Amino acid sequence: MDFITSLFVFMLSTFIGMDVIRRVSRLLHTPLMSLTNAISAIAIVGAIILAGPQHDRTSTVLGAIAVFASTTNIISGFLITDRMLKMFKRKEAAK
Repeated sequence: MDFITSLFVFMLSTFIGMDVIRRVSRLLHTPLMSLTNAISAIAIVGAIILAGPQHDRTSTVLGAIAVFASTTNIISGFLITDRMLKMFKRKEAAK
């Protein structure tokens, strides 16, 4: 796949993703974030394969950056999801 086609697919998927997220109810954002964390886990597997020793240096550097970005996305996603779920818990009365 050439660069222009790859750029077109990236831009199209970005706009479709933004439109889908914009239409999701606010009550469903927490499960959607959990699903996004699972998708990031798949991205980590692909990035590890890309960062492997069989590829050139550019692919290894880009794969390492992708591993870092996906790991950051997963960790922050779980932290935000945990924080949002705590907001739905009932607070106990002060004793």
